[in-house]
Amino acid sequence: MSVLDVITIGRSSVDLYGAQVGGRLEDMGSFNKYIGGSPTNIAAGSARLGLKSALITRVGDEHMGRFVREQLVREGVDVRGVKTDPERLTALVLLGIRDQEQFPLIFYRENCADMALCEDDIDPDFIREARAVVVTGTHLSHPNTESAVLKALNIARDNQQLTALDIDYRPNLWGLAGHGDGESRFIESEKVTKKLQATLHLFDLIVGTEEEFHIAGGTTDTIAALRAVRAVSKATLICKRGPMGAVAFTDDVPDSLDEGVSGPGFAIDVFNVLGAGDGFFSGLLRGWLGGESWPVALKYANACGAFAVSRHGCTPAYASWDELQFFLERGIKDKALRHDAQLEQVHWATNRSGDWSTMRVFAFDHRLQFEEMPGADNTKIGQFKALCLQAAVQVADGRDGYGVLCDSRLGRDALYQSTDHNMWVGRPVELPGTRPLQIEPALGVDFGALNEWPANHVVKVLCFCHPDDDDAMWSAQEATLHRLFTAARRNNLEFLMEVIPAKVGVVDDDTTSIVIQRLYDAGIYPDWWKLEPLKTTQAWRNCVDAINRNDPHTRGIVVLGLDQPFDALAATYTLAAQFDLVRGFAVGRTIFAETARQWMTGGIDDAGAVQQMTSRYAALCAVWDNVRAS
Repeated sequence: MSVLDVITIGRSSVDLYGAQVGGRLEDMGSFNKYIGGSPTNIAAGSARLGLKSALITRVGDEHMGRFVREQLVREGVDVRGVKTDPERLTALVLLGIRDQEQFPLIFYRENCADMALCEDDIDPDFIREARAVVVTGTHLSHPNTESAVLKALNIARDNQQLTALDIDYRPNLWGLAGHGDGESRFIESEKVTKKLQATLHLFDLIVGTEEEFHIAGGTTDTIAALRAVRAVSKATLICKRGPMGAVAFTDDVPDSLDEGVSGPGFAIDVFNVLGAGDGFFSGLLRGWLGGESWPVALKYANACGAFAVSRHGCTPAYASWDELQFFLERGIKDKALRHDAQLEQVHWATNRSGDWSTMRVFAFDHRLQFEEMPGADNTKIGQFKALCLQAAVQVADGRDGYGVLCDSRLGRDALYQSTDHNMWVGRPVELPGTRPLQIEPALGVDFGALNEWPANHVVKVLCFCHPDDDDAMWSAQEATLHRLFTAARRNNLEFLMEVIPAKVGVVDDDTTSIVIQRLYDAGIYPDWWKLEPLKTTQAWRNCVDAINRNDPHTRGIVVLGLDQPFDALAATYTLAAQFDLVRGFAVGRTIFAETARQWMTGGIDDAGAVQQMTSRYAALCAVWDNVRAS
């Protein structure tokens, strides 16, 4: 049985995508960073759709190469075939969205890492692990990369594996256009046609636009070009027709494209065509390798292409399998898909990376509690928080499922240091103790400072709210929370919502779940919920039901501590751990409070403080793990 569904081979780059839409590339003021290159996009898109994909390419031994590798891992792509080239840089692409028709781009690929791919990079045993091997046309443009591609294809053919070609014709990358003509999609070239036709017999599936079949067939008459390809290949031919969808030809090419096998298309507004073909190919692979009929496979492909042309970037736009099914079942609500709030929520929630099914979080984001301690000042508080991080890192020991909550006002150094560790990181933004909620001034009036945050940091906000609050209080708090949630989502930051109704009024089994529902009704969809220790199984059940009813894809719940002793927390965990949606805890004062009071007044040194907190944090982790296991 094959270990992998598909291996893609070829280009891998970092795409620097202009953030401003509607202007010249010359006028772009900022860029978003994504992985790119057709084989890389297809590998990531296929993984999002549930296929086991891998990529064979090269990246540089530098920051951008590490970014490509790490992002592929986040997307679920097998990176055993991604080689690090010590001599060359990772390829870069600068690109932008001018309008619906113009998408200027510049390839920075002079002697880049992926074009140094060679036969030695092709491991026959690795190739044989896959059900299918997919290559793209660019790597047939150079003898070195061509020999690597042909080696992989011949191994696959000898092993009766499936093979596929994305023609992916970029004249610029064949040396037929200048550096400023990266947007060009077609230039006639007898040399390119001859090179492609020499390999077309090696494929079971060939995919291209009409222009790409023109170069493969050597004529700008589409039917004649398809027939020329058919003359040298028995492959199924998939011709992409833009807004008209796509057609498949499994046998002789008829007199009209309309006579080919087709699948339903989707009439949506075009925002960005770059990367649409790679999204299309990902959907096509899901259908093809899943044994679906060509109409169904083309339906998947057309839908995935529709997602791609509707959003910013290439890989970030691609759909998850759950998202695709949701879209096909529900249909189009807004032709500008990126403005469909329900669809965008499913897209966001089903494409988050990282496994945080267990959460053991040391929370030392407290501010007022530290400032009120005898002997404390801002400098000492910052130093102590760095000791808290040391304790957290020692307990985590590089393992998954551990995290910290730390603020940037008093704990800045610890927060910066946390980036070097494999930990979940949350940052509070509320002005402590405020009701109605106010946000820390450092975030800016429009919360614009969120665009300075590292992408892996989670926005955490504590709101003191209760079902019995009057309309004015609810209105004020919901308005602030909705603006904050929107700003977090706009900056691709996860959002943790903490509520403690018991600090406001009397609570019963329904109180917290009512608050949760009201926040969902206000259009706030947290990735995480942080809840106070609830006292009954029914109260937990009500909260879990409310969350699952509104957002079945939420990350989950963490339980806060409220400075409770260990035995009380153990009882709380026993109740909470009955529900899978409760992922763990986020506890602070139970771990650090007594140690901090001693340290601030000189009663204990740094090493002693770290040792005490390490012991308490580890013990608390063991309590949760034992309760969950039982």
